[in-house]
Amino acid sequence: MINPVTGYKNSNNNQSLAFGHGGSSDCTLSRKKKAVILASSALGMAPVLAVMAKRKGFSLNPLKIFKTPVKDWALFKCTPKEKSLEFESPLSILALASGSVVGGFVGGALVDDKSNLSAKKREVLSQILGNVSVPVACVGLGASIYKKYGHIIENIMPQFKKDNKVCHVFNNVMKKLPNAVTTLGLLGVGIYLGNRVSNLINEKLYHKKVERNIKATDFAPHVDDVCLAVSMMNQETKFGTKLGKIIPLALLVPGYQTGIAQEKPENV
Repeated sequence: MINPVTGYKNSNNNQSLAFGHGGSSDCTLSRKKKAVILASSALGMAPVLAVMAKRKGFSLNPLKIFKTPVKDWALFKCTPKEKSLEFESPLSILALASGSVVGGFVGGALVDDKSNLSAKKREVLSQILGNVSVPVACVGLGASIYKKYGHIIENIMPQFKKDNKVCHVFNNVMKKLPNAVTTLGLLGVGIYLGNRVSNLINEKLYHKKVERNIKATDFAPHVDDVCLAVSMMNQETKFGTKLGKIIPLALLVPGYQTGIAQEKPENV
């Protein structure tokens, strides 16, 4: 029988459906509540960024920070490279993502209906393991193997012998192309495997048959690897280094997705 209020079929055992504020998705959250979740995700990453900055010799004194030009802040400083923050390492990515997810969970728990707390708890593992750890591990492992054998592939790539600007650009691109393609290929495999891991977590650990289809938001946390691939194509320029500064911004997504996670109705 269809419930005239919810529009969903009633179960035979009269079990109630878990909704967040009367709905089944994040559309029930107001913009203000979503903003709180996003802000809490950023706050969750703050301690990690502070530790990284301190280790690089940056001051954490608010007065000194505000007196320093923005381009020289720890988040934005690109040169010299040895004194700038590097977000591309797997450990940095995992630490920042974990901080974001914890922050997003806390923010979501504070502003959302308590009936959605279980969904947010499930999303914590799905995001950290499925959307971050597995893809980063795939890319990291593949990159270590490529470093050993990649030069063989690079040496057989076509090259022009003429000494002019066009030929020089073409030769440089062809040399870096296998590295970039391999990195993006590994990223695709990692996202697919991470998606399978998320489904397995829901099914085996939480006993919920949930198919987490790959969405556009699943690719956002992996912009770090895309940045890494582009950096390989631009090793002699500042572009690749500057692109890596986007990584903390992209890693807000796992925290936000955790905070807005809600129970969905099940047709029984």
